Amino acid sequence: MKILGLDSSGLVASVAVVEDNELIAEYTTNYKKTHSQTLLPMLDAVRNLIELDLDTVDAIAVASGPGSFTGLRIGSATAKGLGLALQKPLVEVPTLEGLAWNLYGSERIVCPLMDARRNQVYTAAYEFLPSGQDFRLHTVIPRSPMDIGEILELLSRLGREVVFLGDGVPVYQENICRYGSLSSFFAGPGNNRQRAASIAALGAVYYAEGRIVTAAEHRPEYLRKSQAEQDAEKNGA
Repeated sequence: MKILGLDSSGLVASVAVVEDNELIAEYTTNYKKTHSQTLLPMLDAVRNLIELDLDTVDAIAVASGPGSFTGLRIGSATAKGLGLALQKPLVEVPTLEGLAWNLYGSERIVCPLMDARRNQVYTAAYEFLPSGQDFRLHTVIPRSPMDIGEILELLSRLGREVVFLGDGVPVYQENICRYGSLSSFFAGPGNNRQRAASIAALGAVYYAEGRIVTAAEHRPEYLRKSQAEQDAEKNGA
């Protein structure tokens, strides 16, 4: 099984190929360039480096949201275009689940935090439960946009150690550390941001379970309306 993974849901742009439970290639950048400038050239670089025939890919896994509205649209359009051109199915991997997969096998509760601005985060909480010789991802708190104080309160009620990751961590790390009833840890560099390797690896799991869509069916999952849409509603537009 060969899965191509794409993630442009945040500041990070990432492309990876996973084949038979092995990471073959990954190209990840976290720099000041738009994904429209980087994602396709990165894909082309990976393709040339490992002499990848895109026709041999079984499916395209894409970070389906939440995240940056522009970033999600770029990733979605890229995945849809490839899926249509290659006649390959897409695997929609929720961005927060992909982030959690960075810490595969953790004994702690894993809480991804994506900065949604205005004191809010896109977040969820997960745990890894043994399943044979592997682990499966179990949702403890469903993904949702919420106030940072709300997710910290929900986590504190679990009475478990929690490891945080995502671009919301540097924004709200002080809030987390001040929350006395919470035993908190933070993922290190290499695992604390979006990675297409995790999107592809988790995408392989979902592909094996039959959780696929056609390129035409795929839609990003924003979780909330854009700020422009919210402002328009307030103004009665």
